[in-house]
Amino acid sequence: MMWRAGVAAVLAGACVVLFVVVWPHARDAGAILFSQDDPAQLSDAQVQLTLRTDPEAVGRNIKTALDEKDSDLAQSFMDLAVANNVAVEPEVSSRVADAIAQDSSASHVAKRFVTGVVTGDASDVASFSGTVAGDLFVFGDIRDVVREGKHLAMGEETDHLVLGLAATGIAITAATYVSVGGALPVRAGLSLVKDARKVGRLSAGLTEWAGRSARGLVDAPLLQKAVATGSLARPGQTISAVKAAFKAEKAAALVRVAKDVGRVSEKAGMRGALDTLRVAQGPKDLSRAAKLAESKGNQTRALVKLFGRGALLLAAGAFNLAMWLVWALLALIGFLCSIKAAAENLTYAWIRRRKARRVRRLLEQTRRLPLATAAAAV
Repeated sequence: MMWRAGVAAVLAGACVVLFVVVWPHARDAGAILFSQDDPAQLSDAQVQLTLRTDPEAVGRNIKTALDEKDSDLAQSFMDLAVANNVAVEPEVSSRVADAIAQDSSASHVAKRFVTGVVTGDASDVASFSGTVAGDLFVFGDIRDVVREGKHLAMGEETDHLVLGLAATGIAITAATYVSVGGALPVRAGLSLVKDARKVGRLSAGLTEWAGRSARGLVDAPLLQKAVATGSLARPGQTISAVKAAFKAEKAAALVRVAKDVGRVSEKAGMRGALDTLRVAQGPKDLSRAAKLAESKGNQTRALVKLFGRGALLLAAGAFNLAMWLVWALLALIGFLCSIKAAAENLTYAWIRRRKARRVRRLLEQTRRLPLATAAAAV
């Protein structure tokens, strides 16, 4: 039985080695799996895993953002570094501060603001502010409705998503004025989705969903009549005509999405919202993104850059993560079973030895008894 106990001890040792190897992976996998319903906790778990496997990841991304002249992303990674106690070289910190100061200069902001108002193209915070201003005063939405509406009237290719968003924006703008800015997050969210669509930053899944939602927002025949005579020179007439063609009852889902995008923009900035629109595949993703932004603020953009859609939900790899937990559990069970088997065999061997010693003592006593009897007779 001793050899069996030895084999069990060897197996127990092998299970300990396996558990030691598997445990770090199982721990990380468990943290990710158990936090998958909370995007903030999920991102925390993934950041810790990334920093353990690649401690230079944050610093490297800061330098890359600076090289690409994206000061906003560099600052987002700086905030992520501070939150996770990651040391950043003083020279790199100085470069980030200088880049932020340059992009915040009055001349740069004014130039991009005017560009956003006139063209509706939002490439940074300043130009997006101009875009929102243009949409808030209905200029941008009328421009987009007239342009896309004329395409529709002439039978040309029409971007129904931009058309629907612009029509929704015209209706929402009135609510913004009435509520003294209370609907501004929704207004900003609509502008962001529209601009993301224009510059190709809207994900395929979100484009498909928003396109379906936007198609039923306007009455095409009424809109064609509205844009036939509408123009930027007669905004009042154009707004009234577009409102008549707009079906407000079908805009609820699109407004909810716009509200979530507006919440992301408020907490994570315009570029953070645009990056989110590039990876989100539907309304649920945007809802989770809003929760992430409310928890992580300016770090959101860095998290989306690092993990893509994985910053919002456990997009893939759940089976592989679960397998690490299974291996750890099997190693633990194997260790306990081996220890049990070794203990049983050692106990059985000890009992057999005791019995054997007892038998030997009895035999010796039996052999001595005739000799003692004979000696007594003599």
